[in-house]
Amino acid sequence: MTQRGRAGARPGSRPGARRSRDETEQRIPAAPRIDLAAAKARVRAVIEPVVSAAGYDLEDVSVTRAGRRHLVRVLVDTDGGINLDHVAVVSRELSAALDEAEERGDEVLAGEYQLEVGSPGLDRPLTLPRHWRRNRSRLVAVNGLTGRVVDVDDAGIVLDVDGVPRSLTFAELGPGRVQIEFKRLDEADFGDEDDDDDTDEDDEGEGEE
Repeated sequence: MTQRGRAGARPGSRPGARRSRDETEQRIPAAPRIDLAAAKARVRAVIEPVVSAAGYDLEDVSVTRAGRRHLVRVLVDTDGGINLDHVAVVSRELSAALDEAEERGDEVLAGEYQLEVGSPGLDRPLTLPRHWRRNRSRLVAVNGLTGRVVDVDDAGIVLDVDGVPRSLTFAELGPGRVQIEFKRLDEADFGDEDDDDDTDEDDEGEGEE
């Protein structure tokens, strides 16, 4: 996850000066008390056009207090997924957009804040048609069923539940959860067993010579 922050002014110090821990902490202001819901709305209004222009979907925005600063978490995604390079680019663009908004006099967040940009993890619920589309062929649990997403269209999805297709419309779908699948050890293909056998045979041949 890429992080980017805006730091507030730090108190200066001179060589040889000593301050007690309490004195130092008193000089560092705590994060201002703000309406987090309103701050989230302001942040979203600034960054959503930037995310859309970059070709991504804004999946979530959260603003929380984190000690002496606020933490802004942004989740973005797109068809085909998003990698670390994409995240870094979007993070820079969002940081610039927030800075420009404040330079115009629009106070988005008071005080120091840190911006974190990432993509949704597997634990994020599937609630929108695009979420289901992006998880085609995955095993999911929804509406008391566990099955594999075999098809997604404008109306809904088709789940393969123990070999039986089940059609569910988006209107009747609850939030789905992707199920983590672990391949059984005895089915795993390590791809180097034959190479090891060949190596042993070669070693034996070299020893005989």
